[in-house]
Amino acid sequence: MEQNNNTRRVISLLVDNSNGVLARISSLFCRRGFNIDSLTVSATNDPSVSRITVRRAVEELCAEGYLVKMQGRGTFVSKPRIHRKFTSGRGAASFTEICKENGMVPGARLLNRQIVPVRKDEEAFFHVGPEALLIYIQRLRTADGQPVFLENLFLPYEPYKSLMSENLNDVSMFDTIERISGLRPATTSCQRIEAVRASAEQAQLLNLSLGEPLLYLNAYFHDQYDHPLCIGRQYYIGSRYMFEF
Repeated sequence: MEQNNNTRRVISLLVDNSNGVLARISSLFCRRGFNIDSLTVSATNDPSVSRITVRRAVEELCAEGYLVKMQGRGTFVSKPRIHRKFTSGRGAASFTEICKENGMVPGARLLNRQIVPVRKDEEAFFHVGPEALLIYIQRLRTADGQPVFLENLFLPYEPYKSLMSENLNDVSMFDTIERISGLRPATTSCQRIEAVRASAEQAQLLNLSLGEPLLYLNAYFHDQYDHPLCIGRQYYIGSRYMFEF
């Protein structure tokens, strides 16, 4: 095992051959923030202890989300996943709220903010013409200081033009929108989730390897009066965020 200060430690363990033992060992080191340099599992004379190769052990833990491989850098212990109930058409919870429910500290760093022309699907949702303008806000969202997803938010320019000068670091966008307009994202429609691979820019911002799997969520938010409010196009790190249906 290796810590951030580059001090190397070698730990030898004897474990029972039981279901979930790899997950429990990984969780033990995860809570202490160690990175995994290598795993070696050897056979013993006890038939209740099975021989597991290093490759199999690492791949099983990666598949279960306990480890994450970063190309050219090694295999690392994943941070605990954030769990979110996926309920299309019902109450929309902010990332800040979800983090707190999971016992984590939410964070946000503003990456981009600009005025952009409306696109066809946005015209239809906001009920505006092709000449309309939107505010585009991109932020990096974190939990306990670790990157979780790229937030891309689109809102009508006129009612929310003050967002162009707002401090949007480490604040909830839902709370900020409500403070400005008295309106809050309450429900969602036309949500779509799909698996994509991280582009070069996304990998750099999220501190991932190029091509790392991401979950893309496209969601249309309505306010408490069922009027169109904003559109979110988010890219989540699959090993750090779990949607529950």
